[in-house]
Amino acid sequence: MSVALEKSTADALDHRLPTPEEIDNASAAAAALASSLDANGELVFAGPEGNALHIAPAISGLMIDLLTKVASGNMVTLVPTGTDLTTAQAASMLNISRPFLTKLLKRGDIDHFKVGTHRRIKFKDVMAYKEKRDAEQSAALDELAALGQEIDAL
Repeated sequence: MSVALEKSTADALDHRLPTPEEIDNASAAAAALASSLDANGELVFAGPEGNALHIAPAISGLMIDLLTKVASGNMVTLVPTGTDLTTAQAASMLNISRPFLTKLLKRGDIDHFKVGTHRRIKFKDVMAYKEKRDAEQSAALDELAALGQEIDAL
């Protein structure tokens, strides 16, 4: 890896918060892209030979969402779905401590595998656990709200 590439990677937005200038740039770019969507939600650009280049709505939305997150002052990390995560990365994605994640792994709540002595977790398994956890939390809140309404009715 070249020195320039190493520096740009270390300075990337997945390692730090965006600067005020980057926030302004991202905000302007998100607005420009959003206003450039056609009726089908596609972005249409002039291609290298002057022909129309159509960007699918799903990709257009992803680009705008990414820029919107940066414009909000957030760090952004793109993670391909087939990625294997370290325990530190997975804990960060779940907003929990690494020791608590290790406890979940030992209990079997999240599938994982070992590379030597290090645990690795597939991105899809982290997201499945997160979705399950979020659904359980939502159901518990709904139950609490229902109980509160019952108590108020007494």
